[in-house]
Amino acid sequence: MVTTTSSTSATSATTSVADPATTGSALLTALGGGTGIDMTALATNIANATYLGKNANITTQLNKLQVQISEATQLKSDLVSLAQSLGNAIDGGALLPAPSVANSAVATASLPFGSAGASGSYSLEVSKLAGPQVLSSSSFAAATTPVGSGSLTINFGTVSGRSFTADASHSPVTVTIAAGATLSDVAYAINQSGAGISAYVATGAGGAQLVMKGADGAAGGFTISASETPGDPGLAALAWDPATGDPARLAQQAQDAAFKLDGISRTSPSNTVANAAPGLSLKLTGTNVGAPTQVSFSDPSSGIVTAMQNLTQALNAIVSELHSDRTANAGGDLQSDSGARALDRALASLPGTTVMPGAATGAPSTLSDLGLTTDKDGNFSLDGTKLTAALSANPQGVAAMFTKGISGVYNTIQHITFAATAPNDPASLNGSLARYTALQTTLNAQQAKLATQQTALRTRLVNQFARANSNVASSNSTLSYLKNQIAAWNKSGN
Repeated sequence: MVTTTSSTSATSATTSVADPATTGSALLTALGGGTGIDMTALATNIANATYLGKNANITTQLNKLQVQISEATQLKSDLVSLAQSLGNAIDGGALLPAPSVANSAVATASLPFGSAGASGSYSLEVSKLAGPQVLSSSSFAAATTPVGSGSLTINFGTVSGRSFTADASHSPVTVTIAAGATLSDVAYAINQSGAGISAYVATGAGGAQLVMKGADGAAGGFTISASETPGDPGLAALAWDPATGDPARLAQQAQDAAFKLDGISRTSPSNTVANAAPGLSLKLTGTNVGAPTQVSFSDPSSGIVTAMQNLTQALNAIVSELHSDRTANAGGDLQSDSGARALDRALASLPGTTVMPGAATGAPSTLSDLGLTTDKDGNFSLDGTKLTAALSANPQGVAAMFTKGISGVYNTIQHITFAATAPNDPASLNGSLARYTALQTTLNAQQAKLATQQTALRTRLVNQFARANSNVASSNSTLSYLKNQIAAWNKSGN
């Protein structure tokens, strides 16, 4: 007897089947004698032989399906890993001209999203940082002191000296103050109002004060007006307006950042200045009046060369696996697979695919422009001389191909990956995996049904042979009795 085991992702079924030669030998042995026949073994051998071919056929199909599922899954995994690796390389910043500030106490620099950076340098001088308005109340005995009830209305705009200009685009916010509210309760109510004002109670030697802080920028100033509940006064002590209020309560006036970039005066309502210049975003952190610092860009050439070498190697690994899956042994397991064929075509056309549709005239727009080619067998190679020439002629154009914008190498690789792993596309690798898994489930069900039928046949044969064996045993008993009687008669006749 030969035991064949088929393991699949859906189920694992073990089917005992008889080797034809072994079964034949057992049958001859069983039928060759008049007594001592193993009827159970005989029934088992007959049942195994009956379903041997069907079981072997299903096992062969399941084994091939398991290989196909494994190969398609591996190709998917390799594509996803390639896209992730390229994305990580881009995020690392080595593939773009990354900006840096010589005096790191003044500012930090970064690339705007989707930017390819720039070349050259900028001069940066910061004279003022953006800041919020900070307003305090008069002193109270403690944070738990009741302040009356009613409402506080916050109006937004620009405070300049004793004047206030309201911001028509920023609606006032009214904060309701309940009866019995303390100074701490007012701070909590302002924070919960969504006004964009943060409030807290500061306690010092002079007592407790409500401190309110707005957003950065000159337009982030604010005034406070109070409406008191009749018979429960006190909120008016928290109101403030530059025209009539105590100037000492204005701890800090809201202001814009002021800086010079290449000698040109600029302002910003925030210390984060996006797109301050082509390929440059700034976060201002300090001032350096009279001592300008330099913003310069790194050279990404070596990082791009390494990335292209790694990309070529990774693509060849996928192509080698893909071709092995499709053509090995004069017909690989994925030879007719639609998802594998689609991936093969996509990779073969990759060098000539336009990855920068909006590239300027003369700027690189395909991976072929960077030296990537394929031979007649689909294997990739990289022309280092052509890549170096492209970097020398248009370093910013090459760098632009290595961003996470809507164009570029990364987006193109992602597109190939998404197409191969699309869940509802029958022509994708995911579509192939869905078909293989469905067929696997069907075959497992068929195999289970055959096992049930085989068991039923064996049980039926065992019962039939048992009855036959019982009849033979009864006949043998009768024959033995008759022989003994005859022997007794013969003996008495002597």
